[in-house]
Amino acid sequence: MRAAVLQLSSQGMSSTKLYNYIRIASKKGVKALLLGEYILNPFFKELQSMSLSMIKEQASHQIKMLKELSSTYNMTIIAPLVIVKKKQVYKTIAKFSPASTAYYEQQILINYAHWNEEKFFANEIKPLQSPLVFKLDGFKFAVISGFELHFDAIFEKLDSKNIDCILVPSVSTFESYERWKALISARAFTHNCYILRANRIGEYKDNEYTWSFYGDSILVDPNGELLTHLGNTEELMIVDMQHSDVISSRRTWGFKEAINKRVL
Repeated sequence: MRAAVLQLSSQGMSSTKLYNYIRIASKKGVKALLLGEYILNPFFKELQSMSLSMIKEQASHQIKMLKELSSTYNMTIIAPLVIVKKKQVYKTIAKFSPASTAYYEQQILINYAHWNEEKFFANEIKPLQSPLVFKLDGFKFAVISGFELHFDAIFEKLDSKNIDCILVPSVSTFESYERWKALISARAFTHNCYILRANRIGEYKDNEYTWSFYGDSILVDPNGELLTHLGNTEELMIVDMQHSDVISSRRTWGFKEAINKRVL
């Protein structure tokens, strides 16, 4: 499976870079392309001061564009997107394929005093469901948000689904790279699957903090080894992943087999 991460800053209503990079990715044979959080919308802090009509207009524009790009280049595009339904704002991750569009509403949102998405967005707090799962050319993907990567309960929803790669759009900042790298490597190893993370770049300043989004999008293999990563600039990362490597890792370590013997 050939996939790609497009590491960008927030693009607002502009679509020029998306068209250019997706055209390049298509020529390289990319089947699935992942974007980071708050690339198609302004950062969460900026959304708080935007009107609902403006957020809705922006989402409609981005949805139309991504449907067109997916169809034109026969590519599945995974893109975090803020949408408006019945005058409520929702944080989602959208999957655009040539045949269909699906939306995953983020289930666990950040709720810290300085960054409270849970309070701003209308995403319902309810018992956890399976994240978005889809198959592409025989390769099985799951999609979760960066924040959801922290929770064992999310992974319990995926353990029986034999996922080859978890796609993780994120918006990491405050020099947290080493912690994120350790978390992603540990999750990939203990669940024996690839994890491909797209982290945005750019900066946002308020009265208290400078939010520097540092990029460093990465691919970790099913043995927890970091295969490749980006720097802190605008880049397109193209990666190849093998289903056979996932199977080999599961057989070598036997984690799932050990648990299955103990399931009543």
